[in-house]
Amino acid sequence: MFDLDDAKLEKHSVTIAGHRTSISLEKGFWRHLRAIAEKDNITLNELVRQLDEARGGSLSGAIRAFILQNLEKQLSL
Repeated sequence: MFDLDDAKLEKHSVTIAGHRTSISLEKGFWRHLRAIAEKDNITLNELVRQLDEARGGSLSGAIRAFILQNLEKQLSL
């Protein structure tokens, strides 16, 4: 009935300020994060670094909120 494969958590390592860290996000969020980085012509690590710098709470929550905001902007075009 529903294809919820994108809901599976995936853990990826990224480098922020020279330090490796692991982030767990659902598969769909990783796909959108990579697409946004590619569209903005920056690396995934750089995008995550910028989000890490701007966040007020958890990094994974900041990434999810950023992606949601990005998708909402696209819908309002």
